[in-house]
Amino acid sequence: MSFLACAGAAAFAPLPARAAYDWKAVSNDEWRKRLTSAQYAVLRDHGTEFPGSSPLEKEHRAGTYACAACDLALYSSKTKFESGTGWPSFYEPLPHAVDTSNDNSIGEERTEVHCHRCGGHLGHVFPDGPPPTGLRYCMNGVALQFHPAKA
Repeated sequence: MSFLACAGAAAFAPLPARAAYDWKAVSNDEWRKRLTSAQYAVLRDHGTEFPGSSPLEKEHRAGTYACAACDLALYSSKTKFESGTGWPSFYEPLPHAVDTSNDNSIGEERTEVHCHRCGGHLGHVFPDGPPPTGLRYCMNGVALQFHPAKA
């Protein structure tokens, strides 16, 4: 597993959010053009950013956390909590926002979390979160973008 620093990540223009667009068919070359190197390493190569490196860990405004690759809304700020892990953590995703798969890449079984629309790697989910779900969706901040709630 690689750890990445994401300080100074440049903004990018997400691909168009068209209903008929096949997000999972986007080529690696196109993703490299659209994402920063840190975003690509996490979202497409299943990397992990350094703990504590994401400003989203300290984000406390009301709003929505979306996929940094395709802008699909993933988590409400209402489900965010301080896990003490160094990564933004949530106890529940929005409906139809994420998919999961088994991950044995570090020699232990974990549950990997992916964006439902583009398949980008977001992080992992663990069974040690708070009520009401008991789950901790531990997300790489570089894989997310925050949209503040409209006043």
